[in-house]
Amino acid sequence: SKGVGCRGPNNLKFLEVPFCIIITCPHGGAVIMQRICTKDHGSPKCPSDVPFEILHSEGPFEVASLSTSVWNDPSIWRFEPNLLLSLSFLKGEKYEVTLRFKAEQIGVYPATLAFEFKENTQPATRPFHIVRFIQAEYRSELAALLGPEAPFRPKRLETYEPARCNIDEGVPPESFARNLLKFVVPLDNYTRPSYISDLAEVLKGTIVTVPLVCLVVFRSLLESDLGFHNYKERFDLLLYLEEDQMRLDIKRYNKDDVSMVKDCENKRLLVLELPGVSENRPSVLRGDHLLLTKSEEVQLSTVTKYKGYVHRVELDQVKLGFSRRLLDGFIDNMKFRVEFTVNRLPLKLQHRAVHMAVQHELRDVLFPVGSRSVTPESPPALRLFDQKLDKNPEQKNAVCNIVAGTSKPAPYLVFGPPGTGKTVTIVEAIKQVKLNIPGAYILACAPSNSAADQLCEKLITSEHVDARKIYRVYASSRNPKDILKKNSNVEGNTIIFPCKEDLMSYKILVSTLVTAGRLVSGGFPIGHFSHIFVDEAGHAVEPEAIISVAGLLNAETGQLVLAGDPKQLGPILRSPFAIRYGLGLSLLERLMTQNELYQKGTTGYDNRYVTKLLRNYRSHPSILKIPNEMFYDGELVACADEMISHQYCMWEHLPKSGFPVIFHGVIGKDERESNSPSFFNTSEIDIIIDYMKKLLTQAKKGIAKISPKEIGIIAPYRKQVEKIRKAIKLHRELKSFLGIEELKVGSVEEFQGQERKVIIVSTVRSDKKHIILDETFNIGFLKNEKRFNVAVTRAKSLLIMVGNPIILRTDATWGRFINYCIEEEGYTGYDISNLEETDAVVERLLALNIREEIIGKTWL
Repeated sequence: SKGVGCRGPNNLKFLEVPFCIIITCPHGGAVIMQRICTKDHGSPKCPSDVPFEILHSEGPFEVASLSTSVWNDPSIWRFEPNLLLSLSFLKGEKYEVTLRFKAEQIGVYPATLAFEFKENTQPATRPFHIVRFIQAEYRSELAALLGPEAPFRPKRLETYEPARCNIDEGVPPESFARNLLKFVVPLDNYTRPSYISDLAEVLKGTIVTVPLVCLVVFRSLLESDLGFHNYKERFDLLLYLEEDQMRLDIKRYNKDDVSMVKDCENKRLLVLELPGVSENRPSVLRGDHLLLTKSEEVQLSTVTKYKGYVHRVELDQVKLGFSRRLLDGFIDNMKFRVEFTVNRLPLKLQHRAVHMAVQHELRDVLFPVGSRSVTPESPPALRLFDQKLDKNPEQKNAVCNIVAGTSKPAPYLVFGPPGTGKTVTIVEAIKQVKLNIPGAYILACAPSNSAADQLCEKLITSEHVDARKIYRVYASSRNPKDILKKNSNVEGNTIIFPCKEDLMSYKILVSTLVTAGRLVSGGFPIGHFSHIFVDEAGHAVEPEAIISVAGLLNAETGQLVLAGDPKQLGPILRSPFAIRYGLGLSLLERLMTQNELYQKGTTGYDNRYVTKLLRNYRSHPSILKIPNEMFYDGELVACADEMISHQYCMWEHLPKSGFPVIFHGVIGKDERESNSPSFFNTSEIDIIIDYMKKLLTQAKKGIAKISPKEIGIIAPYRKQVEKIRKAIKLHRELKSFLGIEELKVGSVEEFQGQERKVIIVSTVRSDKKHIILDETFNIGFLKNEKRFNVAVTRAKSLLIMVGNPIILRTDATWGRFINYCIEEEGYTGYDISNLEETDAVVERLLALNIREEIIGKTWL
């Protein structure tokens, strides 16, 4: 039987499944064992009973003895009566037994049922056995509402392509931007070669007709070490492989027979409903375009694809601009096939950057061998603007060395573990460079707009820097209504790119890495920026990081500063081959792991080139302990404000007072629905909702009231995030809490760089067969210690982990964390001693000569 679900107290439901087994006996005849099904189940409470009848169906033999047993926790499963009989079991006779299930913890409970039969009472007679597997799920009514909306069916990608395709150009939106920055340096198209798709198939192991000589060249290039001699060729190939996978992946969002209507506010626009677009599923920005084909024309040999430009993105719909040709014949609710496209601008800028890096001889920046600077005996004495840094020798040392230029022409690295004040250090360094180096001009960048905004806000709110000398440069694709307007290129509802001369007059420019490419295109002279800072440098692929460098930095006189943490999540990539061959390795991590200047020696790091920040101002020591030992050589020092970090040490729901870390073990099940490949686990959601209730109603017993915005819930899969949000909206108490809309539920990537007073983590995975999937596509928590590190280190005061200890302990990182919680008495939930019971069941099954692959599929 595949499973029995049960709802006991709190409206837990008992789910019936058919159960009928026919076993042929050694000397002929058969025994039938079947579930006794009832038509009206009512609303039974837990414990719930599963009745069986054992029927001697046919054959000239007697059963002299019969015994029943459950090889699992007897407090949860047991037969009533538990038969151990010597009896004459004739044809047509039957016995009834009841399997009783009683659980007190949310989760899925498997059981192994054993029925032993002997044909006579002689001691030498070998018995025969019927062994079957069954499981029950104990869940809440809310969890039942979160179950699969439809059976999971993998989406089939449409492979048909018409022989001929005509593109009907659409109408782009009126530009938000007023562009006075002329394009001086060209940006080529860098069209993906046709052989890239074939190469990807070869790497998958698929046989395709690629010339052997080409295959040898490509493999040699991919498998060779990265160096300046192959820098351009290798990154070109990796970027093409990534683009190929991006094109394949975005097809999963294509939709058939989708209807559109005219926009009631602007009849020249058509409105397309796109559930998920507000969460970047897929990512659609103003100015992007989609391709639409009339449904009745999709299978024709020649089709017209109408290009629709995105004018507005609103919640779960986009408004598109099409040509007059389509609009003239359009009728509301016409059906179309929708195809999404890849935004190639970031890819083109990365290609150009690696080409320019070689063209402008940035060897000593990208593959440094030492410093040409005359290093003073001690760093210059600086009067720090942020006086807190005076008490932090690592931060102060980093600032002084950056100002002194001790690493030039090599980049200076600020290795900032979680909560150590990396961005604060960079901001102080920028201020000191501006003050102490005459003629200094600074470009400060980050991979994301949020990180760049944070840098800019910290700079312009400082009373030590003239805000008029700071300028935030936004891309023209941004909506002016959604961005920081102060000290930026936004005026009213218009994004303005000033002319080159005006932009060059600012002492500090702040932008994303991609937007920095606009400065290159605008012809900024090489060497104009004396210092280029890249914050969160570990999040960017190397070609993206050098968009802000190639064509702007003078390798002889300029200073590149990279700040980040190579032990946290790196760039997000789609292609497993681009990842395998090194595109996922950021410039920061490559230097720290492969360049001798940045290696840790017996006395620590060489401070002329890198500073590791050591003081953690975020987390309680118990939260910090495992990531500190596993990833940071145990060097981090807990320095957080105890009024915050120790706030939950006396929380009544802690398994152990004074230890604000909980691992809540639960044996759930992985589920999927419809054509979504993403996983969810309703048992874990049940537990998370219970903790949320306890947290938000805790304003008593000495614990301060907490706001929902101070709580973060992290899950590795999009569908689990979606289901948790839905559960909160459905819950009659949680949905009414003031500020509940500010509670953030998201992926690990969404939480990187953030912190919350309380973090709850749902690990989801409960099925061993899906672990390889996670490892192959770099998803989930297992086999990804960086994702684990980020999740654990977001919490200030309380960390709650919810997951399957059996599955998680197969991973060394998670196993260490769970053992730590057990040793410190912070473990609760599923009885961890049942793991020994599992081993005992497997041994008993093997003793019955049951094949190991069957045991693995049904139990492990």
